[in-house]
Amino acid sequence: MKKIKLFTSIILLATFTIGTNTIAQSKMKKEDTKMVGGAPMYPSKNIVENAVNSKDHTTLVAAVKAAGLVDVLMSEGPFTVFAPTNDAFGKLPKGTVENLLKEENISTLQTVLKYHVVAGKWSASDVMGMIKKGDGKAKIETVSGGWLTAWTKGGDVYITDENGNTAKVTIADVNQSNGVIHVVDTVLLPKS
Repeated sequence: MKKIKLFTSIILLATFTIGTNTIAQSKMKKEDTKMVGGAPMYPSKNIVENAVNSKDHTTLVAAVKAAGLVDVLMSEGPFTVFAPTNDAFGKLPKGTVENLLKEENISTLQTVLKYHVVAGKWSASDVMGMIKKGDGKAKIETVSGGWLTAWTKGGDVYITDENGNTAKVTIADVNQSNGVIHVVDTVLLPKS
């Protein structure tokens, strides 16, 4: 009799576990995802949980880890991240990324990364509204305390840093549980 009760309990537990996993997977499949770096970005996951799956953002993820910012970008937020691709990091002068990743340069790396982050969740339509309201340009304060300027050309949104470097938003509105990512093609650098 005890064996039958134990067996029944195991079957019920297994059925519950399988059912819960199936429901969770079904929910994820129904989410409005965007493909970034060959991977679906799920709005129910946070910035870090999604970014680690993008093959186009391995350098950014490594930099975030080296800078000790993983916990911040996994927190509630919300944050807007202008996320440079691996190719964007590749445009920097040779040795720049390697130099930033050195332990003695972590403070500078943190500043550069935080320069790509804005407090709040700003969709593409929010940014476009700000640009329109600002007569063609929107000044955006980053969490590092620096400023970015958003503007449009030919229907595309561009972000210019304090040094005059310009990044094009290549994928907008990649929604996250704790904010939104806009993929950019150039690393933005704060004024030194």
